[in-house]
Amino acid sequence: MDTEPQLAFYRRSPEPPGLEVRVNFGIFAGRPATAAEIDDLAHALLSKVGEVSIVAEERHEVGEDSEASLHQVRVEVDPEYIPEDEHDADVLAGRIVEAAESWARGCVAERHAEVSEP
Repeated sequence: MDTEPQLAFYRRSPEPPGLEVRVNFGIFAGRPATAAEIDDLAHALLSKVGEVSIVAEERHEVGEDSEASLHQVRVEVDPEYIPEDEHDADVLAGRIVEAAESWARGCVAERHAEVSEP
């Protein structure tokens, strides 16, 4: 069983957004993405898809026995920009994931904050 966290992954949905790529930025960078880094991601994605929405968020997941806070970046693509053909849609999703991973790895290499256990 693969227990390593994925840096980026996608989810397709018929409802807007039609495609969502999530980047577990904080797990690898130990910090939130900067506005300039988000702009860099946007420029990298525009050549792959006509229009995207990028959301940088801090998520808190809390349960009775656990608590987690993470910095995540979401790339959302409206259904109108996704090919109708399943294979072509998956190829596009893969290209967006590759671009997001490359972007995130560059950000982590350039500026990384150490994450410590409480």
